[in-house]
Amino acid sequence: MVFFQVGNPLDNPMRVVTIYVAQMLVCLWDAYLTYRILKRDRKRLNLIFAGFYLFGVIGNIFNFIYGPISNVQVVLILNFLTNFFLYFSPIFFVVFELMLLKSEKFINTKKQLFILIGYGILMFCMIFFVITPGWGVNLNDQWQPVWRPPLFIYVTISESIFAVGPVLYLSYRAYNKFEDKHLKKKWKNFIYGFCAFMIFLYTIAISNFLDIPVVRTVAMSIGIICAIVGGYLMYIGVTRQLEK
Repeated sequence: MVFFQVGNPLDNPMRVVTIYVAQMLVCLWDAYLTYRILKRDRKRLNLIFAGFYLFGVIGNIFNFIYGPISNVQVVLILNFLTNFFLYFSPIFFVVFELMLLKSEKFINTKKQLFILIGYGILMFCMIFFVITPGWGVNLNDQWQPVWRPPLFIYVTISESIFAVGPVLYLSYRAYNKFEDKHLKKKWKNFIYGFCAFMIFLYTIAISNFLDIPVVRTVAMSIGIICAIVGGYLMYIGVTRQLEK
């Protein structure tokens, strides 16, 4: 089994820019929004909403850590943790919207944990792809992660069915439930922001799957804009619900 590759992981300028410029900006932006949300109040609704941004921050931190590491096995494990936290984060919005629509009394702590833990197990199952040769993630000669078809299919389908689909459905129901026109307008911002952020996550998966340099460059450019703008639109879209 090969544990080390030839070359310095930081010799690739594009990889350095992707990790320590583009993704660093996204991480700092998410950390700032997490702070703003929790500064407003630390009630359960705010904690759940902030969980989305916080898990994105944690995922990126793992990404920063393995950037200069040349041990393949360590890189693959830390890359798994990066993917886990990033692709787990949207489930917080499912819980958040259920609490808005059904009330915190109905969507109690037990139900919240059931949803979060259940989806967490689904995402953690990515580890089986990592430890199965040819099924998970390889590293190309530039130390960039390359997703194999089984992992790509598993993540995109799981994310779409159990996170993206429910969030969009619940967003639609919430939008129709609101009677205040201003609130409807703000909620549209949340929906647009969520779609933008999911474009960011899907472009990561697609670019890692295709492993084409020009696609990675375009994905990085589009992704950073979608992540930052999307994060902001989601935040301003629910500010009234996050008030004390």
